Amino acid sequence: MDSGQDQRQKKGTRLVVGVILLLIILFFIIDVFIRGSAEFSPGKVTNILLTALQFIVLLLALILMFVLGRYLAKLYLERKRKVAGAHFKTRLVIFFTALSFIPTLLLFIFSSGAITNSIEQWFRIDISSLVKDTRAVADGFYSTTSEETFHFARELAREIQRRGLADPAVRPRLESYVKAQLSEYKLDEISLFQDNEELFSLLNPNLPLQDYRDLDTDDVRRAHLGQDLVDIKPMGAGELVRRGVSFTDPKLGAVLVTAGKFLPESLTKKMNSIMALDERYSMRGTQRDMTKTLYKLTLVFVTLIIVFTAIWIGFHIAKSITVPIEKLAYATKEVSRGNLAVKIEDPAADELGLLIESFNQMTSDLRKGNEQVAQKTAEVAARQRTIETVLNAISTGVIALDSQGLITTVNPAAREMLDLPARDPAGRPFRSVLDPERFPDLGAAIDTALRNRTKISDREVQMVLGGQAKTISLSLTPLRKPGEDFSGMIVALDDLTQLINAQKIAAWKEVAQRVAHEIKNPLTPIQLNAERIIRSFRKGDPAAVEIIEEGARGIIQEAQTIKALVDEFSDFARLPKLNRQPASLGDILRQVAALFRGIFADVAIEIRVDPGVPAEIRLDSEQVKRVFINLIDNAIDAMNKSGTIILEATFLPDVRRVQVAVADTGPGIPAEDTNKIFLPTFSTKKKGRGLGLAIVSQIVREHEGGIRIESNRPSGAKFIIELPI
Repeated sequence: MDSGQDQRQKKGTRLVVGVILLLIILFFIIDVFIRGSAEFSPGKVTNILLTALQFIVLLLALILMFVLGRYLAKLYLERKRKVAGAHFKTRLVIFFTALSFIPTLLLFIFSSGAITNSIEQWFRIDISSLVKDTRAVADGFYSTTSEETFHFARELAREIQRRGLADPAVRPRLESYVKAQLSEYKLDEISLFQDNEELFSLLNPNLPLQDYRDLDTDDVRRAHLGQDLVDIKPMGAGELVRRGVSFTDPKLGAVLVTAGKFLPESLTKKMNSIMALDERYSMRGTQRDMTKTLYKLTLVFVTLIIVFTAIWIGFHIAKSITVPIEKLAYATKEVSRGNLAVKIEDPAADELGLLIESFNQMTSDLRKGNEQVAQKTAEVAARQRTIETVLNAISTGVIALDSQGLITTVNPAAREMLDLPARDPAGRPFRSVLDPERFPDLGAAIDTALRNRTKISDREVQMVLGGQAKTISLSLTPLRKPGEDFSGMIVALDDLTQLINAQKIAAWKEVAQRVAHEIKNPLTPIQLNAERIIRSFRKGDPAAVEIIEEGARGIIQEAQTIKALVDEFSDFARLPKLNRQPASLGDILRQVAALFRGIFADVAIEIRVDPGVPAEIRLDSEQVKRVFINLIDNAIDAMNKSGTIILEATFLPDVRRVQVAVADTGPGIPAEDTNKIFLPTFSTKKKGRGLGLAIVSQIVREHEGGIRIESNRPSGAKFIIELPI
């Protein structure tokens, strides 16, 4: 279909829709005018309006038949030309037509009979007797209310006369009595008049007082002359019924007592409404046939609109489904021929629109994919070459394992460092490549990390490679891909042999200097005492014995100092071998704290053990006690024997380690000393030799743990120890 024909079809569709909307508006305007006319009666105007409605219904029926016939003819031609989707479109149109026409026809037949019967029953009912009975009931209610009010007014007048309450001297008693009777008689108003002047009035406060009107003076005057006082006046939404009784008092003259009752709703208005309805019903008795015609025309009109709308929707849905299907069938054939540039232009916005959009996206992705495959392949190859170059160039040995412990990558540095065979070990279990006899510590560490899926950082392992002892720094890092808990492990190896040897040489140089300095201090007094003894012998000093004895004691004392220094360095160099046994860390902390309690009165030691800390950990309890005794002793010395020490143990589930913090409230450690605090030659004490914290660090390292120092807030130092469980 060309664009010109498509425009003409759209223009014709808009014209038909516009005409139908105009007919609908015109029909309902006439219908509303007829129904809204209260004085409507048969006549020339009525006939003209009904004829107009019949013409509108006929015109709508002709339009419906024209549209339906046109679409059916178009469907017949499409089926004859075997257009794709013509059979499906025909079934949809028939389905929607039947779905709307059959129920609507049945509803029309039923509604038509129901309307006819209802109108007949409506005009057959005689409500004249109902109107008369209603009026009689209303009149009786008014009469009863008036007589009851008159009775209460008469009783009030009689009691006022009998009790002498009309006297002005007892006015408060009169008002009190009237107020009581207002409530007792359930009245809404009581008023007293002397001659033509109102003495007072009492009203029910719940009345609409803003609409209250006083009794006319003429009615009061006539009541004094002996006429019955009957006053009914509107008050708000209801009416106030008043009756009065007049009597003559010797002192005051003519006195009028009135009583009133409020009727909440005006029965007169209801009676007028009933009479007006009766008159309208009587007049509409002559409009029976016209009413039937009006309702049936409305029913036919609504039925035609429903049928037309359903058929129109059926054609629209059929077209919205079949046209995109035709385009998809054509485009699919083009793609099968290798034409990936095909694109479907269709404004559909439903699921078919999504299908077309997906088809267009698919062809676009296929076209772009052919262009990107080569580019991605080149990028992957370049990235792989870069990674291989980096792994081949770095001095750190790298071994990559999958989650099952199979080797995926080994770089040249790792091959050389571990003296592995040249054959590529990829795909083999690491235990078959890393012989447990050659690499017992390395294999055990990898086993532990894979089993616990935890990170191990900077662990030193000893191994013999090529007949030489080497120290290797081992770091294991778990790999976690998106959406996976654990996907493998990276093993990083650094040869620290030369670095450690250099550090040992530097450390021993510093130790030698420190030892020389420490030994030199006592040697000077030893030399001086020896020279003094020699001089006393040469001079033959009579006090030579005392000088020799005093010099010998000085030499012995300084020799003991040298011996103690030698013993300390010997202990540092020869720590006992670890004897790991299951032990409770909390019990160890409590035992250590008990050693210091009671010795330092101004030192408080608090112990905090997290419930998550395992009940038992494999460690050397005596060595660990030595660690905490040394740290607490240093803390007490730093706080000058006054302050608080906190021992806090927590569990770190991510790395499966226990962390113990020893915090004090002392002055803290300067930042420039934190890097030297664990060296065997450094001490912040005046008489310290720097071996205590060095021994602590060595014990922690032998437990495969770590120790570091932080500042304690607000003051003091905090030593943090981490031990594997």
